[in-house]
Amino acid sequence: MYAVIKTGGKQYRVADGEKLKIEQIPADIGQEIVIDQVLAVGEGDQLKVVTPLVSGATVKATVLAQGRHDKIHVFKMRRRKHYRKSQGHRQNYTEIRIDGISA
Repeated sequence: MYAVIKTGGKQYRVADGEKLKIEQIPADIGQEIVIDQVLAVGEGDQLKVVTPLVSGATVKATVLAQGRHDKIHVFKMRRRKHYRKSQGHRQNYTEIRIDGISA
């Protein structure tokens, strides 16, 4: 069984036992969370899609870690104008493990 969930402004296709890095959510390590924004639930070739959310469907997950992604470097430059700008960014994430999907 799999589900399509929405969290942090992004959509993820998740299955039971899968590990996933999502946008940071305020939760402690080891805490069990429930994601109720389920867009679709499927099993095999059957898919249940309801607008906007599947009513009564939830995804249970356990928080494994809180961390930060690798640094990305942003470099802007205008040729012949002596303009150079360098910037770095590290995005926070929460790593979760999907424990169960209930439709």
